[in-house]
Amino acid sequence: MTEENKKPSEEMTEDVNTAAAQEETSADEETPENKEQASESTSESSECDEKEVKTEEKADSSEETKEKKFFGKKKEKKDKKDEKIEELTDQVKRQMAEFDNYRKRTEKEKASMYIIGAKDIVEKILPIVDNFERGLATAEGSEDPFVQGMEKIYKQFLTTLDEMGVKPIEAVGTEFNPDFHNAVMHVEDEEAGENIVVEEFQKGYMYKDFVVRHSMVKVAN
Repeated sequence: MTEENKKPSEEMTEDVNTAAAQEETSADEETPENKEQASESTSESSECDEKEVKTEEKADSSEETKEKKFFGKKKEKKDKKDEKIEELTDQVKRQMAEFDNYRKRTEKEKASMYIIGAKDIVEKILPIVDNFERGLATAEGSEDPFVQGMEKIYKQFLTTLDEMGVKPIEAVGTEFNPDFHNAVMHVEDEEAGENIVVEEFQKGYMYKDFVVRHSMVKVAN
């Protein structure tokens, strides 16, 4: 080749190398605009990622809440067997309470019936005690063995009544009480005091806490 032909080819080679070098330099050197665009694209992608994460978290939390509500409803709803057991247990408790009240009521009724029956018997025995006292009063101080034997029977009779809970009501010298005394006569007596029992015509008796017969008395005004 001639020297003239070599010069153009060398110039073309130099132009190509220069253009490649400029491209590399422009690729290596980033402009501020390119940096801003890259940062904006990066921030946008991160924001999108955060939104996706939040959306997924909300979905998970909503699913958990639904599951909790579902299971909670299951727990609140009672099984038919449990309801039946509670119903039967309540019935048994009510029946036991009713039976206990019935037992207490029957015990009171039995006790009251026993007291009423005992009072009737004691009331029928009291006239016999009165006759013993009248008969012994006429033979007071007698040494007759028959009279002494009757006195012993009378004392044994009173002891048995006392063990049963039958006791005489105090009358003479006490204040008149209509719950225990039956006033059949009044007398003016300044020494005795007002409303004081001065004489007893017939003894009164009590069976435990109940009056079987009131004392028949004379009261001072």
